[in-house]
Amino acid sequence: MIKQRTRKPIVQKRHRSIRLKLSGTAEFPRLAVYRSTKHIYAQLIDDENNVTLAAASSNDKELKEKLSHGGNIDAAKAVGEAIAQKAKKAGIECVVFDRGGFLYHGRVAALADAAREAGLMF
Repeated sequence: MIKQRTRKPIVQKRHRSIRLKLSGTAEFPRLAVYRSTKHIYAQLIDDENNVTLAAASSNDKELKEKLSHGGNIDAAKAVGEAIAQKAKKAGIECVVFDRGGFLYHGRVAALADAAREAGLMF
């Protein structure tokens, strides 16, 4: 019997390694990204106070109506713009990007680029 290998433990190990180096503060919160096959999520987190300052996902009501599918690059761009707008409302301009163990490619890169274009600096 051959044991089937999955990608999840590899992503989790990479995320732990990244989190040792990254931390969010009130001035520079951590922009944490999580992607599943169906949706993509982004949060602005203050790690010093353990508080989520803002969040956006392809599962949000206003974005879900606009998107045909939550697990593609178009959804990632919409979530990136939404999290940047929520950050602006909260008075946040600069963030620390946490790709969550995922490779900076495809949907993760599209979310980051859309957030940068909407005004977030990282």
